[in-house]
Amino acid sequence: MQGKIIIFSAPSGAGKTTIVKHLLRVNPRLSFSISACTRDKRGRSEENGKDYYFITPEEFKKKIASDEFVEWEEVYEGAFYGTLKSEIERIWRSGKHVILDVDVKGGLSIKNFYKGRALAVFVKPPSIEELASRLTARNTDSASSISSRVFKAKFEMAFEDQFDRVIVNDNLEKACAEAERLTNDFLKSEPAIV
Repeated sequence: MQGKIIIFSAPSGAGKTTIVKHLLRVNPRLSFSISACTRDKRGRSEENGKDYYFITPEEFKKKIASDEFVEWEEVYEGAFYGTLKSEIERIWRSGKHVILDVDVKGGLSIKNFYKGRALAVFVKPPSIEELASRLTARNTDSASSISSRVFKAKFEMAFEDQFDRVIVNDNLEKACAEAERLTNDFLKSEPAIV
């Protein structure tokens, strides 16, 4: 079996994480790609190698220098996140396909790297106003944080036409069903020769 990659990207609050968790529950052929980051673990619930690969900024920079990432980004000064090539290979060696939940820039980088072996799906909120309502309803962010996430979402939505498929998440059940269909169709197809 030649492994494939399914990438879900979206502005914060659009529902991509919920859709990815749904796909992992219903499709045993998928395995979630764990990202690397330089931030500290949040509380006792996060585990290295399960939630993230927690590494130091120095280690992260060494991995960048030795071209070990498919994609990476310095989200804030000194705060790095990225997808390790070794993580993709680990999943493929296990006989599964990779599913990722990454930001828009990272999703496009991964699609560009793996080309026909990857399906890039953009999850879009029905509107910016609905997105702001969802972020507010979470009750996890300050008003200024929500404002900056909405501002970033407007920018990210300008990239939706660079993705293979777009799912408008105006109804979660419908969005999950569409994501299942897209995933199953992609896994059945032959990857494009690159």
